Amino acid sequence: MTLYPNLILEALKNVRYPGSGKDIVEMNMVQDDIRIDGNKVSFSIKFEKQNDPFAKSVVKAAEAAILTYISEDIDIKGNITAIEKPKPKPKPVSILPNVKNIIAVFSGKGGVGKSTVASNLAIALGALGYEVGLLDADIHGPSLPKMFGVEREEIYVEETDGKQIILPLEKYGVKMLSIGFLVNPDEALVWRGPMASNALKQLISDAKWGELDYFIMDLPPGTGDIHLTLVQTMGITGAIAVTTPQDVALADARKGISMFSADKVDVPVLGIIENMAWFTPAELPENKYYIFGKDGGKNLAEEMNVPLLGQIPLVQSIREGGDAGTPVAFNENTVVSNAFRDIAEKVVNQVKLRNETREATKIVQITRQ
Repeated sequence: MTLYPNLILEALKNVRYPGSGKDIVEMNMVQDDIRIDGNKVSFSIKFEKQNDPFAKSVVKAAEAAILTYISEDIDIKGNITAIEKPKPKPKPVSILPNVKNIIAVFSGKGGVGKSTVASNLAIALGALGYEVGLLDADIHGPSLPKMFGVEREEIYVEETDGKQIILPLEKYGVKMLSIGFLVNPDEALVWRGPMASNALKQLISDAKWGELDYFIMDLPPGTGDIHLTLVQTMGITGAIAVTTPQDVALADARKGISMFSADKVDVPVLGIIENMAWFTPAELPENKYYIFGKDGGKNLAEEMNVPLLGQIPLVQSIREGGDAGTPVAFNENTVVSNAFRDIAEKVVNQVKLRNETREATKIVQITRQ
């Protein structure tokens, strides 16, 4: 007689778990480890708990079923192992359970165009058909209201289950919130770290973001309390570094990448965006002038072993769009808007790769020294 796994399973369908009315195959109690060596058969039966009171009787019934329904000559006695069923891994806790991917956009220093990149990336992702949210997490230098032309817009709240919920603004297909909506734009915001962190948490958890494919966070420059607060508050899918090609910006970007990549934080860096990569005058569109150096971001990406997501030129339309509240990514079929569209597509691919090859996003536990 030729033995094969399905023959064993058919015999085991005659073994019922006491009190359930179901057989052990139907209940998925038979492990996928049926081993056949000539006339010898061995496998495992999994139980909900280690000391299951019916384990011995079920094992004996399984032995009897194989000897009865297949052959008395099968070597099965003592070859069935009772094991505990593996417990499912708990799903990661998130304060934004309806958000699929959370992406932090950071820079080592200010003035490299991080907010410009974050805003245009969000719009480009929206143009690709994704539901996108954008949070201006730069508490002390919020620029999102200016860039989207909504500086004087009012923020509304609604009461849900006795709790005041903030309603994000929506423009260019992006839901957005910024501390800049809640304070006087003409006055400096002088807050200590804990106050800024708490305000940021409120904008995240007490807002009606709804279902989003991507939640983009424009972080403050540098590495500080806000960054640690975010990785300890929510599971960040990945981070994107923004830098210019000049050495001083690259040195600070390197520190930021190291922070996110450190063992204690372990947030994957999805890639680097090199902003102001070259200057192209409108009257000479084929010319490139490397004002801040050439390929600095590209070289850093190779050094840090992270993808280069794109190089954005220094062109007047980007500055004008940000000042006028009409980010360039909202325009169609321009050199710059196509560049941001290409970056958005690469971000989508990197997020997909990250989710396929790494564990689920989780909140980072950091012990302060």
